[in-house]
Amino acid sequence: MTPAELVKRLLAEQDLKYRDFHASLLPNIDKKKIIGVRVPTMRKIAKEFAANTLPKDIAGFLDKLPHKYFEENQVHLFVVERIKDFDECLRRVEQFLPYIDNWAVCDGKSPKALLKDEARFLARIKAWLKSREPYTVRFGVNMLMNFFLDERFDKKHLKMIAAIDENLFDDSDTGAAKSAINAARPTDRYYVQMVIAWYFATALAKQWEAAFPYIKGRKLSPWIHAKSIQKACESYRITDEQKTLLRSLK
Repeated sequence: MTPAELVKRLLAEQDLKYRDFHASLLPNIDKKKIIGVRVPTMRKIAKEFAANTLPKDIAGFLDKLPHKYFEENQVHLFVVERIKDFDECLRRVEQFLPYIDNWAVCDGKSPKALLKDEARFLARIKAWLKSREPYTVRFGVNMLMNFFLDERFDKKHLKMIAAIDENLFDDSDTGAAKSAINAARPTDRYYVQMVIAWYFATALAKQWEAAFPYIKGRKLSPWIHAKSIQKACESYRITDEQKTLLRSLK
């Protein structure tokens, strides 16, 4: 399958009703750039492309940036997820991060090859969290949420995420990264705030003892504090007793 055939395949799977629905969830993306292909289908196409395409053509697709369609961006990261070599996977992730411009492309990705060197992976995550680009920051938070909230968890990760929140709202901090995110489009800034809330809600479910002091001590900004509680209370992984306690802290 060549890169051109990949696009033809995506177009052949178009669902206009789904496109219209999905476009409503991506207010900052031109509807003309959305084909309308469901995620399971895109994953299947990415698997076929990775398995049945010459390495030089795969490299050509990954190098040809920016892509025209939203779905090409999705397939791009689904292909990168399948790379098994740590260095190549990291290179391809970092090559693509500047081109992520929406939450849907940013989320739901699991480049597991990066776990082959956890120390280097965490070092890159720390750099992403300090990025000037909102969706690079969001991607970094996602990586900590997806890979480092279970057996790889460290309390320091909570501080790293809380620091993003602090910089978003601390007008006394004139750091370049903080200023850039504050100057971002409201929708982009919102998606940074939202992923921080999702992180803390998930941390409450998986690492209650470590995460709860951030809520009890009101260490997060008011909006993220409230949203973290809301999302945690919607989770089946939080006990009724814990939900009652969280609601008392709204």
